[in-house]
Amino acid sequence: MKDWMRTARIKSSEITDESVFRRRRQIIQGTMAAGVTGFIGSAAHAKALSQPVTQWEGNATDELTSEATATTYNNFYELGTDKGDPVKYADKLVTDPWSVVVDGECNAPGTFTIEDILKPHAIEERIYRFRCVEAWSMVIPWNGFALGDLLKRFKPNANAKYVAFETVQDDNLPGMSSRVLDWPYVEGLRIDEAMHPLAFMAIGMYGNVIPNQNGAPMRLVVPWKYGYKSIKSIVRISFTEKQPPTSWNMSAPHEYGFYSNVNPDVSHPRWSQAKERRLSGDTSGLAALFSAKIPSQFMNGYGEEVAELYADMDLKKFF
Repeated sequence: MKDWMRTARIKSSEITDESVFRRRRQIIQGTMAAGVTGFIGSAAHAKALSQPVTQWEGNATDELTSEATATTYNNFYELGTDKGDPVKYADKLVTDPWSVVVDGECNAPGTFTIEDILKPHAIEERIYRFRCVEAWSMVIPWNGFALGDLLKRFKPNANAKYVAFETVQDDNLPGMSSRVLDWPYVEGLRIDEAMHPLAFMAIGMYGNVIPNQNGAPMRLVVPWKYGYKSIKSIVRISFTEKQPPTSWNMSAPHEYGFYSNVNPDVSHPRWSQAKERRLSGDTSGLAALFSAKIPSQFMNGYGEEVAELYADMDLKKFF
């Protein structure tokens, strides 16, 4: 097995100073806020993150990206297309109250509040590599629970071959006037991808409530795929029999495929994906443009875990 297909199975507490990611912000009744970085969380999130958090064996062993970088250097086009726009306009996203519609090919559909969603789940902490198609990446400690555990609650039926997700659409969000994409933002996974143990629903990061600019109050994290697959601020989950449309694939199908697995052997038409700039420590902004590149890893380093999902598939055709 080549080095770039290995993912070390090491406890996060063994490779990262525990104080970095075991911090817990003081819980304040009602909502939480932390100035410029735009932390706005519900009481449900605060309660969930105040409970003991299970560490997950299988975390990335790379140096963590700083919380300051991860919360101020973002892609969230509903809040603007510049990397600094999401934190600048984070307060425009209203996340409390919040509900999620679940429909389609399932036997337990409905509309669920964020409190309903969080209530039965034990919160885990996982450190994942997070790769963006623009050839930069981060290593972030996420707090949340397995996506599959959530989906099973809705009892998908035999026709459920895919899971579709939809982001909030609100005319008050400054990026909604842009025509860069058709709104609302939509994404999807094959059902076996969605049920894979690595697929994760995040409600926090760095031990804090997830900030608006990073996808509050609940977002997907699919660590072996490019970041745009990890849809933010989810308001709908639909089980479908046919492959659902996805925003970037609709916008530029020759550039962005449905699967969007990190693959250094498949170049974006306008740039190579063979290398990436890792935003470790406090690297961001202009510094990120000049940081040293490192080789991109197949499936973002999770190839050993997820290769079985794509057995006998031509990954250059199904990109």
